[in-house]
Amino acid sequence: MAVSTPHIWEDDIFNAFKKAGISQVPYVPDAGHAHLIRRVHDDPDMTPIVLTTEEEGIASSCGAWLGGKKSVLLMQSSGVGNCVNMLSLVTNCNFPFVTIVSMRGEYGEFNSWQVPMARATPTSFEMMGVEVMRCNSPEEVGPTVDAALYAAFASEQKIAILLSQRLIGRKEW
Repeated sequence: MAVSTPHIWEDDIFNAFKKAGISQVPYVPDAGHAHLIRRVHDDPDMTPIVLTTEEEGIASSCGAWLGGKKSVLLMQSSGVGNCVNMLSLVTNCNFPFVTIVSMRGEYGEFNSWQVPMARATPTSFEMMGVEVMRCNSPEEVGPTVDAALYAAFASEQKIAILLSQRLIGRKEW
């Protein structure tokens, strides 16, 4: 009897990256993206870029596009506030931009310091001209990421995909 492996929604993100030709993935280390980050590190066709702060990832993504590459920034919602000023770069220069944000401060959060930025994350992106898409269930992840990547790189759109804390799972302290 063959044992089937469970479907992992993070693999849907990775597969969408491959389909879209994503070759650079800047990220701030984050448990919510750990599986995807491992997949990127294991793929010889992708370059993972470890960041010290999230706004570096915006500049990295823009530089990738200028160099003929496609990039997706991975970050946690707590870092979105660090990016507001740098998002003017993607807006003013009309760069395609995709970021995938693991949300904290929502469903069952134990750390009250995460809550204010979770509330401000969608509005922060929207104020800077970035469309917000949200995934609350595993079934939404693959189609949402695929659609965002296509829209961004086909017509220079700016899109943030929020992966809800309910989807990712709450952290225990």
